[in-house]
Amino acid sequence: MPKTLILPGLDGSPAPHWQHWWATIDPSALTVEQYDWSNPTPEAWETELAGAILNHPGCILVGHSLGAILAARILTRWPQLRVSAALLVAPANPETSQRLAAFAGLPDCPLGVPATVVASRNDPWMGFAQSSALATTWRADLVDLGFAGHINSASGYGPWPAALALRDALAARAQQHRPSRDLQRAIA
Repeated sequence: MPKTLILPGLDGSPAPHWQHWWATIDPSALTVEQYDWSNPTPEAWETELAGAILNHPGCILVGHSLGAILAARILTRWPQLRVSAALLVAPANPETSQRLAAFAGLPDCPLGVPATVVASRNDPWMGFAQSSALATTWRADLVDLGFAGHINSASGYGPWPAALALRDALAARAQQHRPSRDLQRAIA
C-alpha cells in the first residue's frame, strides 16, 4: 500500500475526527502538518504538501474540507508530482468564509489521477450540487453520503472504516491507471 497523506482542513482534525483516528490506526498514513492551521495561505499549505509528496512519491491524498481543495490545487497546478490517487471528503467552498478566501478559484480541470469526492446533502461548507459538479469537472467518482453534515466529528464521523475502504478501492484503481499517467508525463 502506498503512503496515505492525510490533509486536514481549517483548524486541523483533532480527536475525535475521523482523520485523527485514521492517522492513529494506519501505519501507512501520515498527517501533513501545516505551520498555521487557523490562518491558511495557499502558498504555505501547498509547499508543505508538495514536500510531503516529494518524500512519499506515489502517495494517495486524503483531504477533508479545505484539505480536499488543497489536494485538488496541487494535482492541477503541480501535475509533475507523483500522486497515485485522491480521496476528497466534504470539499469546502472558499467563498463561504473569509478565512478560506485566499483559496478561491476552485480547480476547473481533471485531476489526472483516480479520485473520489465524498459529499453530503446538508454540508454547510459546500452544497451538494457544487460538490457533484466538481466531481464531474475533476473526473472523480461521487459518493453521496446523504445528510451527513460536514462529515466531521460534529456530524458523528469519528472512527470511519468506510473511508479506508474508499482509499483501498482508489489504490486498486491507481494500479490500473498508472501506465497512462506515466505516458502523459513522458509526452509532456
